[in-house]
Amino acid sequence: MMTPDRTSAKPLDVITIGRSSVDLYGAQVGGRLEDMASFQKYIGGSPTNMAAGTARLGLKSALITRVGDEHMGRFIREELAKEGVDTRGVKTDPERLTALVLLGIRDDKQFPLIFYRENCADMALCEDDIDEAFIAEARAVVATGTHLSHPKTEAAVLKALRLARKHGARTALDIDYRPNLWGLAGHGDGESRFIESAKVTAKLQATLHLFDLIVGTEEEFHIAGGTTDTIAALRAVRAVSNATLVCKRGPMGAAAFTGAIPDSLDDGQTGPGFPIEVFNVLGAGDGFMSGLLKGWLDDEPWPVALKYANVCGAFAVSRHGCTPAYPSWQEMQFFLKRGIVTKALRKDLALEQVHWATNRRKRWTEVKAFAYDHRIQLEEMPGATPEKIAAFKELCLDATLDVAEGRPGFGLLCDSRLGRSALYRAAGQGLWIGRPVEWPASRPLTLEPEIGPDFGGLSEWPLEHVVKVLCFCHPDDTEAMRTAQEDTVSRLFAACRRNRLEFLLEIIPSKVGPVDDLTNARLIQRWYDIGVFPDWWKLEPMQTAAAWEATCAAIEANDPNVQGIVILGLGQSEAELAASFRLAAPFPLVKGFAVGRTIHADVGRDWMAGRLDDATAVATMAANFRRLVGYWDEARASVQDPGKGELA
Repeated sequence: MMTPDRTSAKPLDVITIGRSSVDLYGAQVGGRLEDMASFQKYIGGSPTNMAAGTARLGLKSALITRVGDEHMGRFIREELAKEGVDTRGVKTDPERLTALVLLGIRDDKQFPLIFYRENCADMALCEDDIDEAFIAEARAVVATGTHLSHPKTEAAVLKALRLARKHGARTALDIDYRPNLWGLAGHGDGESRFIESAKVTAKLQATLHLFDLIVGTEEEFHIAGGTTDTIAALRAVRAVSNATLVCKRGPMGAAAFTGAIPDSLDDGQTGPGFPIEVFNVLGAGDGFMSGLLKGWLDDEPWPVALKYANVCGAFAVSRHGCTPAYPSWQEMQFFLKRGIVTKALRKDLALEQVHWATNRRKRWTEVKAFAYDHRIQLEEMPGATPEKIAAFKELCLDATLDVAEGRPGFGLLCDSRLGRSALYRAAGQGLWIGRPVEWPASRPLTLEPEIGPDFGGLSEWPLEHVVKVLCFCHPDDTEAMRTAQEDTVSRLFAACRRNRLEFLLEIIPSKVGPVDDLTNARLIQRWYDIGVFPDWWKLEPMQTAAAWEATCAAIEANDPNVQGIVILGLGQSEAELAASFRLAAPFPLVKGFAVGRTIHADVGRDWMAGRLDDATAVATMAANFRRLVGYWDEARASVQDPGKGELA
């Protein structure tokens, strides 16, 4: 392929440049776009998809584009940051709106879509948006065809390419031909993939010499080469460019040509294909390009790079959405090692678990949470009313924010039945937010009415909320009790995944029967055995290191990508909690605590009875919470290796 280039030490692997939009994907599959009733929101646009796709594969990626100064523009910026994409090149346009695309999955071939791109932000990209120092940081710059369609955006792309070549970076083009975006098809023809145009051919051919890699479907090479004879088109491109040409052939894979174009596409270099069920053809090319760029920039042979590309393309066509479908590096390695179990990849439970767990919206390194999701305990306090409980929970939030001071790693547990106003106000403040769904003290487990008998209430939840359920279970439960509770939790877990919500399972066996060092480990293994993979575990303070060791071993053996464990309080005294923190701190899987009554119980009783004003209540709870944070931080610091800064 290519020898390792001398720019490998640059801080960025790849910068993509061009379109950036919000994709509103029809949630219903198999119908007309006219009949779509609801939509899922994702980032979109080929360069944006590729930036996220390459970041998932471990490349240090960045994007140059424009977004609007509004909610959708902020959404794109925040989602890119969550994917690990460098957003310094994402400019905010104060005058234009972020582009939108409405899409649907009609069947495995048809994909109705409407581009809302009239004077959109990314088409205002200009030469001034291209910073030479930023381009100089990258090993490669990738452009897409759409931004060659208008003089202003074309000038920006050409400047980026010239600077890339000046600074020794590789350059690549995804032809990405959309007749609609070149003004050749009407608004209702967004699905169109090919219309002949001598003007578009001339425009593309004027720039092809600037690239080291050119990628497209057969139809895209037809427009680049000016003929619908694929071999002739490739030869026409070769006549003006020495780039490696990669021709995508749909289910037949792809072929790479580094020199003269042979008489048959079958004579190009190829990688293995993956015969899977096609669910959604949208975004396949961007997934393919992400895998190809990974192999190309890692200087793998073309058959290996094409293998990566084919895997990523296969994942893209097997799932809903574009960027959300792309694999992580760990997921791709899992798939390549294990192989295809079912051709409908989205129904492969083991693969979907790896996909979910390695592409989480956020990875929390610690969580120190103030829990005020209590309902019965507050309702039983003298003087309590639903209105007063709601007001008190807002005071609890004030205390949480006072201690957090905007720092990461802090959170809360709050319900929506009695604490709705506090829960709403907590949104968007950088806090970890857990929200309970169990009916308090129920055994067998039943859920709050808001969840609904079909669990459909979860569809109304913000994605940042963690679904928390408390299940009073024990290894010695009767078969009837075990079956009833496992059925509820299993259905809840499935509903969480369907609604893209993280799931926290809290178990308290000591309230049901006697416990020993293996009780929690046995329970945890049972949940995994029936297919429940919580993102979080909330566990009672254990009394021995052996119990913690067995518990953590059970979790790690089943789900090495779990978010972690938080310790609950059980109303213990501060001294008891400090001791339990010291016992748990040596185990890296324990990320912190979620404690409530130790912080708010006495304050709540006095406030409900009118013996305490709001300011004193907030200050007292903040002081209590702050002391617990100190106990945890001290416990964790005591087991740090000073030389490595990691847990011993």
